[in-house]
This record gives sequence, structure tokens and C-alpha cells, in this order.
Amino acid sequence: MKKVILDCDPGHDDAFAIMLAAKHCDLLGVTTVGGNGYLENVTRNALSVLEVIGRTDVPVYPGHAGPSTVPLVIADNVHGKSGMDGPKLDPPKRKPETKHGVDFIVDTVMNTDGVTLVATGPLTNIASAINKEPKVAERAEALYIMGGGAYCGNWTPAAEFNIYVDPEAAYKVFHSGIPIYMVGVNLTRQCPVNKDLIEELRGLGNRAGVFGAELMDFFAGGGDAHLHDACAVAWLIDPSLVDSAYLHVDIELNGSLTRGMTVTDLRTLQTNERDVDFDLGSPKKWDDPPVGSPFRGQAPNTHVGMRLDFPGFRKLLIETMASYD
Repeated sequence: MKKVILDCDPGHDDAFAIMLAAKHCDLLGVTTVGGNGYLENVTRNALSVLEVIGRTDVPVYPGHAGPSTVPLVIADNVHGKSGMDGPKLDPPKRKPETKHGVDFIVDTVMNTDGVTLVATGPLTNIASAINKEPKVAERAEALYIMGGGAYCGNWTPAAEFNIYVDPEAAYKVFHSGIPIYMVGVNLTRQCPVNKDLIEELRGLGNRAGVFGAELMDFFAGGGDAHLHDACAVAWLIDPSLVDSAYLHVDIELNGSLTRGMTVTDLRTLQTNERDVDFDLGSPKKWDDPPVGSPFRGQAPNTHVGMRLDFPGFRKLLIETMASYD
């Protein structure tokens, strides 16, 4: 099991990320950040998810309430007033830790070998940890991010929500040298939640399954939704679930229409022999430019998720949810 710190802002899809990580990783702790909801709410939600699955041994550390440079934007239009509307949950029985989430990240990474960071909210805490101790970027095994998009946004036409909320933090992280695995909305839109999946979760009959179904009843709103954050954890658990391309990614800070965009240099995938085929039916992988082709584009810094094995993801999700009491 990989040693993992999960930095998140639960959030319906963050809840599934927590449940996957708690089963398949050595989950050292959960840190929270203002994003989908206000810090108090998302911290309570993290505690509640861990209580549902019987993992009250996993500590929860509140981090930053929002960005340091701009006001916090929350997604209450998507996740509701609580940040995780839908299930009827009693207040969690335990309290969060008093240690700040950033301090927990820094201390753990610097004193524990082989820690992988997973961030499924704005990158405020991760950037702050690197600012406080730059060696975090060297010591961390990797950073798996749900954020951005190779060629699309969701909060704006160009920007995905997590990056849009704190693009200055994202800029710091993407320029830090930490090994990054980016799951953007170009990939997570291949991970639909429909009525069939919701009823399969409900049909498991256990608390986790019913909880998952109730989350999705609200999140999908009678239509389709996407389990964005769970994809990042799934890639860490089973690398075969994601085809990726090693590309250069930078963050737009100033554009009036594109602030928060993950500017992904796709020129690497274009060669004299052929242009990349983005058709989802294509079996191609794009880990390296083809042999003998001239290198085009900027030097890569990010493994960008391009294609999801959704049947494999769904199997992992259902088996994980069924495994909880």
C-alpha cells in the first residue's frame, strides 16, 4: 500500500476519493482546504465520510480556509450549502486535529519516506507546504491532482474549478519540480454516474453503498454527473486504468477569459508522421513522442491523464464500496 496524504474539499466526488484511498492506500491523514465549500463544512464532511466507513483512525487536519491572494469561490451551486448535501448524517462524533494541515503535510513528508500526495481540491495547502519547506517537492514520491484539463474547462470555458479557485497556488506547484500526475476534466468526463450506477451502489445494501447512492442522488440531480476526484485516487491505485501523455503544463494567471487555465502543450503529440488521435476509441498511448520524430513543444513536467478505462474504474469502485461493513 502506498503511503498517502489526501488533501481535499469534500464535496460529493471527494467522498468517493476518500473511500477509495482508505481501502487501498496507507492513508496517513486527510487535510482539508476551502473549495467546494467553506473550510468548516468540508472538514466536517471529511470526518463524516470516514465515520461512515468505520475509519475513525484516520486523522483530519484543517488547512487553509481559502487562497491568500483572492477571495474564496465555492461551488455551493453544485454541492449544496453543506458542501455535501443529500445524505442525512448526524454530526461527526470526533473533532478534527488541532495541528494545521500544512504543518502536517510538511512534517509527514519530511520525516516519512515514500509519501504520495493526492490533491482533489484547490492547491492552496500543497503550495503553502512547498513555500514553507521547498524540499517537500523533492521528498514527496508524487502528487496526483484532480484539476485542470488538457483542452477544456468546466467552471469557465478555459478553467477547471480547482485551479480557477487558486491559480497562484497551482502555478507554484506546477513550477516546483514535484512529479505531477494530472487528472483533468478532459479525462473525468469519461467517468459518468448515471441511474444504473446509483442503483448498483444502493443495491449493495451496506452503509457505504447506500451513502454513495444518496450522495449521487443529489450530485447527479436526476441526470448524469462525473466522479472527478475519485479518478485521481483510482489512477494511483491501479495505473492501468489511465492512459497518459507526458506534457508541459503551465497555469494562466492574467487572461481575462483564461485565468486558471492549465495551458497544456499538446504540440509534443504532433509529429511529422502523424497528429495525435484524440478519439476515445483509439488504443494509442502517448507516454513518449514516437521514435525518430522531432521533439516539439516545451519540456514535459506533468503526466496528463488522457483516457480512462471506465469499466475497470467502475469495477474498482463497486468492489471497494461493497467491501465496507
